[in-house]
This record gives sequence, C-alpha cells and structure tokens, in this order.
Amino acid sequence: MTWKNGPMFPLHLGVWGFLFLSIVPCLFFLLFVFLSFSRAFKSPHKKITMIKVGVGAFYLGGAVYCIVFLGGRRVKKCLIIAAVAAWMATTSPAWASDTTFDEYVVTASRAKESVTEVAAAVTVIGTEAIQNSSATNLGALLAEKGAVQVLQYPGTLSSIGIRGFRTESHGNDLMGHVLVLIDGRRAGTGNAAKILTRNIERVEIIKGAAAVQYGSAAMGGVVNVITRKGEGRPSVFVEAKGGSADYREVASGVSGNAGKFDFSAAVSQSEAGDYKTGDGTTYKNTGNDGLLRASLNTGFEFLPGHRVGLTYTAFDADKIGNPGKIDANDTDNFKNSENSSFDLTYDGQNSSESLAWKARWFRGNDKDEWVDPTPVVGYTSSQETDSEGAQVQLSWNTELFGITSGVDWVDYDIDATWAPQHTTFSNTAGFAMAKLRLFHKTLILSGGARLDRYEVEVLGGQGRKESDNDLNPSAGVVYKVSKHIKLRANVAEAFRMPSAKELAYDYTSAGSTWDGVYYPGTRYVGNADLDPEKSRTSEVGVDLSFGGLKSALTLFDTDFKDKIVSTPNQSGDSSWANIGDATIQGVEGEFSYTFADLFGNWELRPYSLVTWLYEFEDKETGKDLQRTAETTISAGIALSDLDGFTTDLSVSYLSSQDVWDYTNSKETVLPSVTVANLTISKTVLTTEKMGNLTVRGEVKNIFDEDAAYILGYPIPGRQFFAGVTWSY
Repeated sequence: MTWKNGPMFPLHLGVWGFLFLSIVPCLFFLLFVFLSFSRAFKSPHKKITMIKVGVGAFYLGGAVYCIVFLGGRRVKKCLIIAAVAAWMATTSPAWASDTTFDEYVVTASRAKESVTEVAAAVTVIGTEAIQNSSATNLGALLAEKGAVQVLQYPGTLSSIGIRGFRTESHGNDLMGHVLVLIDGRRAGTGNAAKILTRNIERVEIIKGAAAVQYGSAAMGGVVNVITRKGEGRPSVFVEAKGGSADYREVASGVSGNAGKFDFSAAVSQSEAGDYKTGDGTTYKNTGNDGLLRASLNTGFEFLPGHRVGLTYTAFDADKIGNPGKIDANDTDNFKNSENSSFDLTYDGQNSSESLAWKARWFRGNDKDEWVDPTPVVGYTSSQETDSEGAQVQLSWNTELFGITSGVDWVDYDIDATWAPQHTTFSNTAGFAMAKLRLFHKTLILSGGARLDRYEVEVLGGQGRKESDNDLNPSAGVVYKVSKHIKLRANVAEAFRMPSAKELAYDYTSAGSTWDGVYYPGTRYVGNADLDPEKSRTSEVGVDLSFGGLKSALTLFDTDFKDKIVSTPNQSGDSSWANIGDATIQGVEGEFSYTFADLFGNWELRPYSLVTWLYEFEDKETGKDLQRTAETTISAGIALSDLDGFTTDLSVSYLSSQDVWDYTNSKETVLPSVTVANLTISKTVLTTEKMGNLTVRGEVKNIFDEDAAYILGYPIPGRQFFAGVTWSY
C-alpha cells in the first residue's frame, strides 16, 4: 500500500515541526556533549547520562525530519532504521540497570497480574501522563497518549478506534466493536467524550480480541478506565481555568484515607462558546451551556484485605451545539446528554493472598436528546438506556498455577422515540482463564473460554423475542528470554451479538401519499438465523525493559467475518444477513525512555506509540475499509524538575482515510490530521499552612491545523488556556 495523499504534513507544519523538534534537540545534544566533558560533570555516571540524552534527542530529531520531509515507504524505512538505531544505542549493556518489568495490570485477566505474564499487547496511560495532558475527556486523552484513532464530532461526541474497529458513539455500547470499561465493567456508552479524565488513576488498553474476559463488542480491544482510590493524608484542590472560545471551568476534588475509610472524588463544571477552525472560520453552534462531570470512589476496609466500595460517575450536558456540517451550518439545533452509573463492590482475599474474590452490582443510565426548535418542522428525538449488571469472580493463584473464573450478568432496557421504540437485551455468561508457569516462571502458558447466553426482545407489538449462545476461546504463551526481554504470542476470538432489531424486529412503517399516489410502507423483519459477527486475532510481540527504557513491538492479523448488513430477504422485506468479511493486518510499536537525575533534579521522558495497518481490506469489494486510518501516531516529550515544574509536548497523527461523502454520494479521501498540544505548569507558592498554588498554561493545536476527523466537521484551530490550582 502507498500513502494516499503524498507528504504526511502540510508545508507550514513541516517547517515549524522541523525547527522545533529537530534543530532544537540537536542543539541540546551539542550542549549536553559540551557539559558532559566540562568540569561540572566529571563523574562517569553523569557523562553517560548526558550522552544518552543527546543520543535520544538526535534520533528524535531525525525521526521528525523523516516524517516531515519524506513520503511513502521512505518514511516507514526511516522510522524502522531510526527505531532500531535508538534501541541499540539506549539498550547498550553499559547503560542498562537491573530495573525490569515491574508494572501490574488488571484488565487482561480481570485479576491483578504482573505485565510480564500478559500475552496480549498492553498500553498503560498512568496518572502523571493523564495530569500532564490537556485532554478533558477519554477520547482526547487516547488520541494524545494512546495512538488510537479518534472520530470526533463537535458537541462532545467521540468514537475511538483500535486496529480498524470502533466504538458506537451514538448511544450505548451494544453495537460497537471496541469496548469501554469503568473499573472493569461495561461503561454503557460508546461515546468516549462522556468519560472524564479527572479522578482517574490509570487507563489500561488491551489491544486485540478480549471476548473471553468481557463478552460482546471487545473485537478491536478494550479500554479500561480505572478510577483513583484514596491513599495517604487527606488532600483537597480547587481549580479555575479559562481560555479560547469563551471557555470557563471550575473544578474541585478531595482524596485520601482516614483509618480504614478511603475516598477520592472530583467534580467540574465547564461551558464554552463557538470555536474557530484552523482557517479562521467561526464554526457556529459548537459551544454548550454547561458540562457537569463528576467521579467518586470510596470504600471501607473492614478487615485486612476485605473492602466494600462505592463508585459513582456522572456526565450531564445542557444545550450542546449540534451544528451539522460546516458547509450547511445549523445554528439552532442542540443536544442534551447524560450518563451516570454507580457500583457496589466487595473485594476480599485470604491471609496468604493465594485466593481472591470480587462481587459487584452496578446500575447505569445513558441518555441523549436531540432538539430542533424550528417552528412547524421542528422535532425532539431521544434514546435512553437503563443498564444493570452483576459480576462474581474467584481467583486462585500459586507459584505454578493460576485460575480466574466467574459469572457475568448484564441487562439493557432501551427506549427510543423511533421504531423499534422499546427493546431489551439480557446477557448471562460464564468464563474461566487459567495460567501455567513453568521452568521457574520462564515459560507461561495461558488459556481461557467464555460462554455467553443472550436474549433480545422487541416490545410494543413491534417484534418478538429471540435468544442464542456464543462460545469464544483464547490461548497465549509468554517466554522470558531474560529479566529484560519478554516474547509473547496470543490468539483469541471475539464477537458482536446481533441487536434486538436485527434479530427480532417485525414492523411495517406507515405509508404515504405523494402527488396523489399512495406508497405503501416498508416492512422490517429481523433475521432469527443471524450469527454473531466474529473475529479471530493472532499476534506475536516482544517487550523490552532496560532501566529507563520501555519498548514493545507487536505484529497482528485479524480475520473478521459474518458482518451484519441490511439487505432485502426473499420476500422483498427489509432484513439483515451475515455477508461481510474483512482482513486487518498491522504492526504496533511503543517506546519510552526516562532520563532521570538530569542536572541533579530534572527528568526527561520522550515517548512514542505507532500503529500501522498494512492491510485492511473488505473482502467483498476488494477495497480498503472506509473510515480506517493506515497509520496512527502518538508521540511527545515530558519534562519535569521534580519540584513543581512540568511541561508536556504531545503530537498525534492520523493518516488519510477513504470515506463516503454523503452530500455528493461518492467515495472521497479525508486528509491526514496532525495535532500538537503543549501544557506547562509550575508550582509558584508552597507553604505548610496554606498549601500549594500552581499556575498552568495550555496551547492546543499549536500549528493551527485546519483539519477534520470526520468529513465536513473541522476541529478547533489553535486555542489558548490558562488556569490556577490551589491544593492542600
């Protein structure tokens, strides 16, 4: 495959990007070399540190040069050469420490485990990266830090894509192919803009099929948003922020523990006006009258290792502008949007920690209301989903063997103003995942299976009830070459169950008369013989951890079949059938290096994540899949003096996509998107009695890129924000 529209960046961005990210790092390189041999840096350790920083800066500048000025396959070759060279330079045995993989994750197996034992590709966005980001919602955070594809509309509406699959942003998560979780259970929405980034401890991204762990929709991957648990001395913060497009926000929060009681909570209220695009055009009706976001995680440890907890999340938006495409700008339509959930949990374990268990009950509500206030022809439409569920699981873990098994239940009740107006979905599933550790934990074999039983029903005389089962397995292997190098392989299946409409609908729309001629309505008939959409993903990868270096490389191959599409049945009625297949193959790379103790107290961390799909073909048409980017990149540099100053420069890139132009009824190409964001914060006052005062500045879309993630819906141009935070 070739790049579809020549050079990856516009010329002005190429020039400024080269100056800022190539020449400047090279100057730093020369400075570091000079300082490393000056009298101020006589120690060998500091000399080596300086040289490593210079090497890293040199290769970063070289990589940016390749991206900016070269096109086509030369970019890919240069990136590969630069990555290998930087890897060899920064992993030299003379510079490596004994630090190895020491991170723990919970998403891959639904139980806490070392990342060294995970056979799937894992990306973790930690607390510090979240706090340094300019993102205010999950979609923006993942674009900036996770190298996932974001499809962003004006009006707090974001879909996220992983490996060619996407969430369903216009409602609940039942129709999506990527699953969003909050603390390990379904978030109930596919709109990542409804999930805030405050009060989050970390975000774990498991790329690839994860149906064994979480059921339907986890085909491209799983994004698990893990809320913060209060620890240490109680602390509070109050924040005020303002900026471009009349943006205003106030926020506050509290976190800590008191004896056996822990708590962490945050709440924010913001509003914004219409924004300007990169070419200076005011995109009317893109503001909102208020966004309320809240998160609470609190618990009580009544015995050591036994905790009961309550988690609550909320999103409430009033009069979000619904502007339509900019060339047909609607200035009065708006949307009201809500999402809320609460969980009751119990986590326990025995004294040796070999046995652990979890029980959870949760409820949620997701609602969107669209309003056209135009007299006579105006309308109000809405969709509301009430969800309820429970999880019970038990984990047994020894030096040799581990197993996690349990039962999940979830029930969705969906009301809409359009047909079918009332549908339900109920899913009960049993799962088991086992792990065998051999040769002193050098070789780890894992496997699992999940059986889902789901029932759907269309109520109100518009359909019937249907049910089906689906079984999905997974298997993986991890081989630890050394304490620094891990090889892994994994194969797993996933599915997306048919909706109530696709399976059980039976409804005839009303007829109409036009120019004296009567046109009968259309009959819609669900297909009870539909199979779930299925995928099988195979992947191999290598993870490295040497001192401050962490890197990973993954090759994956996904075979997608039985896609459900609308088509007439033998009677001529509108129905659905399994007639779509696709192949998606690609490579993912992840790299970060932490340069610590620079000049005594500074820390520098360059990072990059890349996803390149070298094949994403619809087998029916032989064409590339629409709305699928070939290349996705998230990269940046974080710098801190560990004494109140931090800065983070991030760059996200999304290559061009084949899309359908509904206005002109033809296929077209959506150009690539490159967005650079910068945040700088500094604690300017620190007192024991009065707390800390921190000022913060943000620049979003630094180069004023005139671009769009969705055809006809351009993103905001350059924006400036400033804020102040008091914490105690």
